[in-house]
Parts: sequence; structure tokens; C-alpha cells
Amino acid sequence: MIKVAIVGTTSWGTTLGIVLARQEVDVHLLARSEDEAASLESDRENVRFVPGAVFPDKLSITADPQTAMSAADVVMFVVPSRSLRDNVRRFGRHIDSSSTIVTATKGLELATGMRMSQVLADELPIVNGAGICALSGPNLATEIVAGKLSSTVVASRNVEAATKVQAMFNSDVFRVYTNDDIVGVELCGALKNIIALGAGICDGLGVGDNAKAAFMTRGLAEIMRLGVAAGATPATFAGLAGMGDLIATCSSTLSRNHHVGEELAKGKAVADIRATMDNVTEGVDTTPAALELAARLGVEMPLAQGLHDVMFGGVSVPDAIADLMGRDPKSE
Repeated sequence: MIKVAIVGTTSWGTTLGIVLARQEVDVHLLARSEDEAASLESDRENVRFVPGAVFPDKLSITADPQTAMSAADVVMFVVPSRSLRDNVRRFGRHIDSSSTIVTATKGLELATGMRMSQVLADELPIVNGAGICALSGPNLATEIVAGKLSSTVVASRNVEAATKVQAMFNSDVFRVYTNDDIVGVELCGALKNIIALGAGICDGLGVGDNAKAAFMTRGLAEIMRLGVAAGATPATFAGLAGMGDLIATCSSTLSRNHHVGEELAKGKAVADIRATMDNVTEGVDTTPAALELAARLGVEMPLAQGLHDVMFGGVSVPDAIADLMGRDPKSE
């Protein structure tokens, strides 16, 4: 019997736990406190983040990391990017060296620009870094927990580890692919959130489908430039983790980053928008981290820079659009 520990009672962490438990996998969801664990266990659902999705019998809740992680075949970290390192430092000593480690967080560390698998490898010297996996794709949690047809990608340099996680998740409603380009898959998942902010602005302003399509297309080209410069394979950006996730996140009203963009279009400050939301919007933190990485690699990212100027530089949305549209014409 496979045992899986999931760190993170987020909407995505809870959803992944439910998906696995429905497939008779023994899942231990690690809560942040005894009170949270007791509440989740009593309700047998995550009322705050995944209301209405009843926990299967195979899903257990605990606040004890040793109970969750001891002899776990797989340990998944599904926490916001800004708290991943702290969580790994807090719980890392409980992880067996034989466990496969999976990150399902789509973001970059703000202070370092590191991908999540890099943070894990940095903080878990007992674990072979090549065995770390990243799960990413067009994965809106609300649809997946409802059992709607979906697909995702598990990336790792270790084919055996990726195949192990693939087999664990794959089902008749959740099709899982593997990919050895963990750099590309992680960067796709992180950077598409930036473009989703802009897509939300397009919809919020009502500028039309032509403008939104152009923004998404040029956005994909922009994040691919950065990804390739960082060592990713170009084809990854045309796959599920790239184009697939970009389409879902830029188009769906379920997307948190898209929602932030719509609110930015109304002239609201990003801090005020985030204060009204329970869930984390990774695109906001990823934007400055991506720009710092782009500067180190010598990559130009005008769309990301425009969004950064709106969120953190006091530039209005109309002025940012005028600046982008006023750039010198060039070859595509």
C-alpha cells in the first residue's frame, strides 16, 4: 500500500489528497495546528478552501509530521512559494531519505528566484535532488475535485520517480504525463501566472478578444524566452504545462490570478485586492522574482515589466498599456 504525506491544507493540497484517496491511496494531510487538524477531521471536508468535497476514508488529517511522513513513499509540498522554504526546514527532518519528493507549487521564491524543486534540493540534502518531481498543468482545483476531465504533467530528471508519481495519480478522469524537463515545467507553471494577471486586466477593461489573444500569445513568447535562457526545452512551452496551463489560467473565472487582473483594471491597489482573498495569488510575487531572474539572464520581458509597474510602481493601467503599444515595431 502506497503512503503519501501532503504538506499544505490549501485548496490544491486538499484536492490532491482527495484525488489520491479516492483511488485507495493512503493519504496523510498535514495540518498547521492541532486545532486545524481537529476541525478538518470533525468536518471531514475543508470548509474554507474546498467546501462540499467530502474526505474519502483513505484521507487522514494530522498535525504530527512524524505520523504523516514516517515511511511515506511520497511527500508532497503544496504550500505557497513564499512559505515553502520555511515548511521544508520545519518538517524536513521527518522525511525518510527514500521518499520521493513532489512539489505542486507554481511559483518562484521571491528572495532568490529559485524554482520550487531547487528550494527543496537546497534544504533536503538527504534526498537525492534528481528524485524530486514537479506536478504542473492546466489544473483548476475546483474542476478536478468535482471529477471533471483533466490532465497534468509530472516532471523529473529521474524517470523512475516521475513514473511512480504518474501511476499514483493517473485515472480515467485525470490523465497524467511525464516529462524530463523539470526546469521548463516549473517555469511554465510559475510564469503563466504573470500573463494571467494581464489577461484578467484585458477582460476587466473589456478590450476584446483580439487584444487578449495577442497578450496571451506575446506572453507565451516572453516566458518561453526566459525559460529557454534558464535551460528549459522550447517544446515544453507548447505542451500541457505551458500552453495548456496558460489557456486555463487566462480564460477561467476560477483563476485567482485572472481575478486579480480584473480588479487591477478597476484601479484597485494589489495589496487591497489580496487582502480580500483567502487563497494566495502566486503571479503577484512571481512577477518581481521573474524580472530579477530575467535581468540576470539578459532577457527582456516588457509585459512582465508593465505588470510590475502597475502593481508596484504606481503606474496606471492605461499608462502601462500606452507604453506597451508605443514600443517600436519589430519582427515577430
